[in-house]
Amino acid sequence: QVQLVESGGGLVQAGGSLRLSCAASGSTSSINVMGWYRQAPGKQREMVAIITSGGNTGHLNSVKGRFTISRDNAKNTVYLQMNSLKPDDTAVYYCNAKSIKTDYWGQGTQVTVSS
Repeated sequence: QVQLVESGGGLVQAGGSLRLSCAASGSTSSINVMGWYRQAPGKQREMVAIITSGGNTGHLNSVKGRFTISRDNAKNTVYLQMNSLKPDDTAVYYCNAKSIKTDYWGQGTQVTVSS
């Protein structure tokens, strides 16, 4: 089992920055890919950014150049640096960890961007 604990959400004005953190514990050696997803009210959950154990990354087109995912393997922690935030980025952000067998999810952290 893997447990994920997120932190760093909050309320910010458009153009501002936030950094989300997700600390993994438990059977972390089974994790291959970690990432961030988000879900806005009335919308489907979407992938925002992912990072492999080797450090390869992928980002949603609409956040490229603004958001950066990174990973500290020694701390079993993944980060999402979010700059130039827009009201459209308002959502609950979820940390995800993938092993061969299953996906694990954090409890979610609210990010609200005011115009």
